[in-house]
Amino acid sequence: MQRRPEDSAIHLLFEGAPATTEFRKLRKRIVRQTREAIDQYAMVDRAADAPRARWLVCLSGGKDSYTLLAVLHELQWRGLLPVDLLACNLDQGQPGFPATVLPDFLRKTGVPHRIEYQDTYSVVVDKVPQGRTYCALCSRLRRGNLYRIAREEGCCAVVLGHHRDDILETFFMNLFHGGRLATMPPKLLNEAGDLFVFRPLAHVAEADCDRFARAMGYPIIPCDLCGSQDGLQRQQVKALIDQWEANRPGRRQIMFHALMNIRPSHMLDPGLFDFAGLMRRAEPGEAEQTGGTEQIDENAAEIPVLR
Repeated sequence: MQRRPEDSAIHLLFEGAPATTEFRKLRKRIVRQTREAIDQYAMVDRAADAPRARWLVCLSGGKDSYTLLAVLHELQWRGLLPVDLLACNLDQGQPGFPATVLPDFLRKTGVPHRIEYQDTYSVVVDKVPQGRTYCALCSRLRRGNLYRIAREEGCCAVVLGHHRDDILETFFMNLFHGGRLATMPPKLLNEAGDLFVFRPLAHVAEADCDRFARAMGYPIIPCDLCGSQDGLQRQQVKALIDQWEANRPGRRQIMFHALMNIRPSHMLDPGLFDFAGLMRRAEPGEAEQTGGTEQIDENAAEIPVLR
């Protein structure tokens, strides 16, 4: 008979976990960083009278979503995440997609889940001109279906497995190709205003997700629709960041930290800072308090050179 998670001292998602010190440190780091992001961005309403939330945890079969699923269940298991979790895989009809892998895995590990089939692949192939990438349309169709499923299941949030490196790469894609300073926020309210989008792995490195999922032996499914296309802008940005990191280890974390340390008065957007108001300052010390004067940290880390 299939053993249920509540009958065990550990969740079935962690059965067979390596007993090495290295893996224990990795697991502890990922759990800590995930908990920090959940708390920092107020993903859980901890008010005494708040109703118990339900999250739709999106599982693609990649290393990141497996890591997300496991860590959220560990936090729930410890009593640190007072929400109900429903795993969801959206089978988009890609040719060759191993449709039985995730259902079998979720049943074996006792994870509540929903498998949804929607042939968005045919729509993408039909609508996207030859030579163009599928990612944008594929993402929109996927997100629309996930929102629908979340509403049908009574979930308040769609939870995605984007990690620190995804967020950093998106920032540079917007910078280089979109002409704006923006990225994927850890917490977002959808346009309809009825669902949140959470990214609890926002502080977790991609390399840690990869090491964790492979060490656990999860059945990883590659993305053969978007990830197999050559010349994607994201791949180019990733290669550039990899080069910076190779030349100066630690660059990724420094650049990511900058996304949490923004000074509107030292940017150029008048919608974020009242530059006109600086002309009307009457009190001598007010500019210093608002950050309206230039302040240069001579001890700041060296800025990586773009080559």
